[in-house]
Amino acid sequence: MPASDLPLLIDTAHKAGRIATSFVGKTAKRWDKPDGAGPVTEADMAVNDMLSRELQSARPHYGWLSEETEDGTDRLSRERVFIVDPIDGTRSFTEGANTWAHALAVAERGQVTAAVVYLPMRDLLYTAARGQGAFLNGVPITVSDADELEKSAILAAKPVMAGQRWVGGTCPPFKQAYRPSLAYRLGLVAQSRFDAMLTLRPSWEWDIAAGALIVAEAGGTVGNRHGAPLTFNSPDPRLDGVIAGTPAVHRALLHALA
Repeated sequence: MPASDLPLLIDTAHKAGRIATSFVGKTAKRWDKPDGAGPVTEADMAVNDMLSRELQSARPHYGWLSEETEDGTDRLSRERVFIVDPIDGTRSFTEGANTWAHALAVAERGQVTAAVVYLPMRDLLYTAARGQGAFLNGVPITVSDADELEKSAILAAKPVMAGQRWVGGTCPPFKQAYRPSLAYRLGLVAQSRFDAMLTLRPSWEWDIAAGALIVAEAGGTVGNRHGAPLTFNSPDPRLDGVIAGTPAVHRALLHALA
């Protein structure tokens, strides 16, 4: 039910922003997760607690998958599931930067139906519902019309540029840039600020679910590193990399990658 779920996601995203910005990133209590899973802060947990309470109270029959909640198997039996990252870009948050985001999505039978990516420090609210287009602060957005890989601007981490990752041993001469939040990278592609984004590393569903729908509804193409469609609420909630961009640049990246 994307039409009814989207207002709920928007409302709770704004509440998440108010909670997160009440903490000072550099002084928020921080600790490291086990097994090198990265940092977490008291702000992450406060936002997660609110999202869990508000969303699951509003939709008690939906499953739950969050970066900051211990995963279980109950969600696998649910037709619909919330997939959330309370703060995507926690390192950015702890550094006092403004490129972290709240990423909230609903998936139905493996496909995202409603999505929000919200950057409170930048006043950017990306939204989408399946079949209804993508929006930034209420204004419709579409991906760029880029159709040449070599002239494209692409969001990717520097290790992606290594020659061995590309056919012929050389990375194409596209313009490379980086943002710490995967959800924000997807939003930037959807609004045509960049022509594509890619990550070749295993990616958690909560980092990707919301942004993937926003790119798709903006007219872009999204898949894993091999071009296969993305499926969410899997037993192992990790995706085999992600490539998202204009249809032409997406195809070109798949052909150029080794």
